[in-house]
Amino acid sequence: MAKAPRIEYICSECGRTSSKWNGCCPGCGKWNTMEEALSSETTSLGGNRPQIDMSDRIRGITDIGKTHEIRYSTGCGELDRVLGGGLVKGSIVLLGGEPGIGKSTLLLQICQFLGETHQVLYVSGEESARQIGLRAERLHVSSDRLFILTETDAQAICDTISAFKPDVVILDSVQTMQITQLSSTPGSLTQVRECTNLFMHTAKRLEIPIFIVGHVNKDGAIAGPKVMEHIVDTVLFFEGERHMSYRVLRAVKNRFGSTNEIGVFDMQDSGLQEVENPSQMLLAGRPLGVSGTCIACVVEGSRPILAEVQTLVSRSGYSSPKRTATGFDLNRMSLILAVLEKRFGLNFGTLDVYLNIVGGFKLDEPAGDLPVALALYSSLTEKALPDTLLAIGEVGLAGEIRNVSHIVQRVQEARRMGFEACIVPKQALAALPKSSRTLRIFGVSSLRQAFNVLAKLEQEKSDSGNS
Repeated sequence: MAKAPRIEYICSECGRTSSKWNGCCPGCGKWNTMEEALSSETTSLGGNRPQIDMSDRIRGITDIGKTHEIRYSTGCGELDRVLGGGLVKGSIVLLGGEPGIGKSTLLLQICQFLGETHQVLYVSGEESARQIGLRAERLHVSSDRLFILTETDAQAICDTISAFKPDVVILDSVQTMQITQLSSTPGSLTQVRECTNLFMHTAKRLEIPIFIVGHVNKDGAIAGPKVMEHIVDTVLFFEGERHMSYRVLRAVKNRFGSTNEIGVFDMQDSGLQEVENPSQMLLAGRPLGVSGTCIACVVEGSRPILAEVQTLVSRSGYSSPKRTATGFDLNRMSLILAVLEKRFGLNFGTLDVYLNIVGGFKLDEPAGDLPVALALYSSLTEKALPDTLLAIGEVGLAGEIRNVSHIVQRVQEARRMGFEACIVPKQALAALPKSSRTLRIFGVSSLRQAFNVLAKLEQEKSDSGNS
């Protein structure tokens, strides 16, 4: 007689299983996270399980064709860049982000280009067909090869994909999908994991690329469980401030390309527009001749991007001064402040310090240390830095300036954007070609030398003004 499947309980936060329900998860300590699930029957080792011989399916690595990797262009250069050159046939891509950030808008927009040469099936569990039609009309999407299906049964969707055999599938969103045999509710850990597994097997078996939309929960995790990110081939994350129009698309995981590339978009009434020159976008409207600002250059993948660092140092009205950083690591800012105080005698101890990277951009690499240090120095001394000056370098605890990678690309981007002077680590001078010397490049080995360069430029400006 067959053994009936038993009931077990799974934590929706950490995935721990238990044979009985607990108000508090024994694994992560969260309350009311244990959800009921069916446990499949297991067989003991050495039982009557028949042997399965798959030796005929073993293939040598040299026998596998390597020229059949097919990439579909999505028609969106920024999305293709993040994907590594396009959408790989048979891949499954998870697009995550907060609700309303623009995930569905981006996917519906690329349907217009994909529909010119491919059959696209858009499966929605959140909107009706009429609602999708209204959104498509606003985005000017009218492809004859775009087909809409509104369904939440994951097994029925996979059966439909097998019968219809589209070239590309878009599923919006995974939180609404469910397998009816499971007793847990849609969006739970079990449903999301099993639905994603089902879609993954369908994509690999039929070699159909599938986009899956996943919202983030209150803790910022994509679609709840981290296990979903291990199942899919590519994880893209859409980020940006709700009150700002700019959006940044990052690759958190990519089996077919780099995870360092980013795509930049501008949300407008007619949809998402590509931003081909992020540096110009981030520097637009920056104040000139104001203390506390400096330009930095960050490299995302193969793309150098200029960003404006703004700092404000003011007298504190509290016994404990305030430290705030937006778009920059607060601990890193505290480290730079400590170096400025210890090595150069600059007093920030009784002052509030505010730091902001303009445009909602994040400066998260060591090359941003030097521009932050110069901006803090400028704000404290009330001396404005030259408007055409760029700074690149990592600050060490001894006040030294360390070399950074991709120095040539950074300097070339500064020249392209019209900057006239650049402060770089002294070790990087040998790597710079002569063509970059059209800029005034100052190689420094310490913050003291960087401050001397600022004094020199200020003196030159004063002399030219007097003459």
